[in-house]
Amino acid sequence: MLLALTLLTGGALLTLVLGVVGGGDPVAVLPLGVAFALLATLGFRWVQRRGSRAWSAAHVVVGLVLASVVFALAPGVGGTLFLIVLVSQCVLLLPLPATIVVIAMVPMVHTGMPLLEGVREGLGTLVAVVFAAVVTELLRREQAMRRELAVAHQQLRDQTAQSERLALAQERNRVARDIHDGLGHSLTVVQMQLQAARALLGSGRDGADEVLAKAQHQSQEALAEVRRSVGALREARVVPPLPEALRALAQESAAAGLPAEVAVAGEERPLPDAAREALFRAAQEGLTNVRKHAEAHRAELCLEYADGAVRMAVRDDGRGPSGAVGATPGYGLVGLRERAELLGGHLELAPAPGGGSALTVEVPV
Repeated sequence: MLLALTLLTGGALLTLVLGVVGGGDPVAVLPLGVAFALLATLGFRWVQRRGSRAWSAAHVVVGLVLASVVFALAPGVGGTLFLIVLVSQCVLLLPLPATIVVIAMVPMVHTGMPLLEGVREGLGTLVAVVFAAVVTELLRREQAMRRELAVAHQQLRDQTAQSERLALAQERNRVARDIHDGLGHSLTVVQMQLQAARALLGSGRDGADEVLAKAQHQSQEALAEVRRSVGALREARVVPPLPEALRALAQESAAAGLPAEVAVAGEERPLPDAAREALFRAAQEGLTNVRKHAEAHRAELCLEYADGAVRMAVRDDGRGPSGAVGATPGYGLVGLRERAELLGGHLELAPAPGGGSALTVEVPV
């Protein structure tokens, strides 16, 4: 828009020069035309950068005076183009009421002409400046919409990048939980089996081979868990019902030296994959920590199907919460809490009735 107004100002000045050279217009019109051209180009940019309403009004008043004098000395195309440039700049600098006042004053440059000629010429000039004002306003709004659209696109790009970072962080946390809850559990059992085997070998007692065989089996389970985790990133895997998976987990715990029982209450029903995974991992992590910290003789896995929710509790007869699950919040407890909260549930660690501790995870279903 600024380039168009600059070219229009240059064209008007060139018209004045040609009029003087042709001998029809007085030479005095040239310095006035140059002054208006400088005001309409350099002066307009300066006033627009300042953004002051007072300077804008002064710019329009001085421009109107110069353009009117030029038109009075050399009525014709050059003066009319100056007036059109002035009205367009007024639209860009001043509010609508001020622009209407300036437009209403423009036809007065024809004062002094014969009545009919003055009315005809004034009406033509009025139509020209009104048209220029309308076009300038439309262009101004279009540029404003472009700027707003560019800002909206930048905000959208920023939000998209933020969403990608959040999704990446959530995926990293999910993978970390899966590795800890699956592979970490299996390797913990292997470590305990090997420790027991070393004790048997050191005392010369029989049974070391059986313990080592269990450790080997558990290491195979750990490898299978890794393969399942990798496969889960590629395709869905078939999983057994939660009670069946808990009974297999209890047998595994008993083989590792910690007898465990499974109790199921309520009407069994299929669970969403995310809820089933959260409850199974709670049982798995709970048993792992009981073996590591609680000094317990037995554990119990209690699965309860309630209205609108399912609860998984891991209870033991060990030293209680100070020496059992979550005594020092680690990755396992943090991961379990994250799983539950992502599903709208919660995790609780408290003393168990009769001694020991109870880790309870509840998720809505």
